[in-house]
Amino acid sequence: MNLWNWLALGGAAVLTLIVVAELRRRVRATAAGRRFFRHPTAELGLFVLAFFVTVAIAAPVVAPYAPYYQIDIEHPDHAPSAQFLLGTDPLSRDVWSRLVYGARVSLGIGAVAMLVAATVGTAVGAVAGYFRRGVDAALMRLVDVGLAMPRIFVLLMAVALWEHIALWVLVLLIGLTGWFGTSRLVRAEVLSLREREFVAAARALGAGAGRVIFRHVLPNAAAPIIVSGALGIGHMMLLEAGLSFLGLGVPSPAPSWGNMIADGWHKMSVAWWSSTFPGLAISLVVMALNAVGDALRDALDPRKEAA
Repeated sequence: MNLWNWLALGGAAVLTLIVVAELRRRVRATAAGRRFFRHPTAELGLFVLAFFVTVAIAAPVVAPYAPYYQIDIEHPDHAPSAQFLLGTDPLSRDVWSRLVYGARVSLGIGAVAMLVAATVGTAVGAVAGYFRRGVDAALMRLVDVGLAMPRIFVLLMAVALWEHIALWVLVLLIGLTGWFGTSRLVRAEVLSLREREFVAAARALGAGAGRVIFRHVLPNAAAPIIVSGALGIGHMMLLEAGLSFLGLGVPSPAPSWGNMIADGWHKMSVAWWSSTFPGLAISLVVMALNAVGDALRDALDPRKEAA
């Protein structure tokens, strides 16, 4: 890494600290914000997430090499040093550069796949909870079937149908096999909310089912959906990493934290850094997402509104 890359990395860390501090200052004006930052690991988790997002966005200036560039083909597996911050992999590619660019892929897949899952699960759960009777029974039996099937095996069978799966197809597959739990959560919330006075008032004023669901019911069920989404992103990332490790996800040489582990695991005894650092990145981000999700659960819990 040259001086410019080190300065860019330091700038990313400072910018992350400023963003987290400013966010804390703004949201602590509300009771929910104070409950969020009262959680012991919320601020640290938020910093880790913000840092990885920042370096992913700033990858061209933070990374010293292109993610595909082979530096020294005759002498791969350089140990971590000032020049190679996290060393080089068995194909002589800079691990730090691939880690930074891989953050774009892994974080992007986790976030978009969870968005797909949350959208489908919210729609199914809202329809089932609002209309009940036959609609509820049919949709919940579909959800039961989805929950009963081992998700990883469903993904393996689906991915095996394509020799080279496109990235957007992978995202859709992960998202469309992960909405079942969200739908049950939303259904439970809608079943409770549909009996409230403001919903009865909206129906009495002539509002249709769609307007009642999207304008009155779902906004009041947003808190558990947000918490579920924050916790679910980490699970989506782990699924993508597992598929990529098996060679069925993001294809190499495109950088992904999962296929980075696959590229270096067979040399763990002599070049431990190739797989250890992407594995550590996955662990840090997933733990940070769990910490933020737990803090959001405390912050958005209506039973703590008086706190």
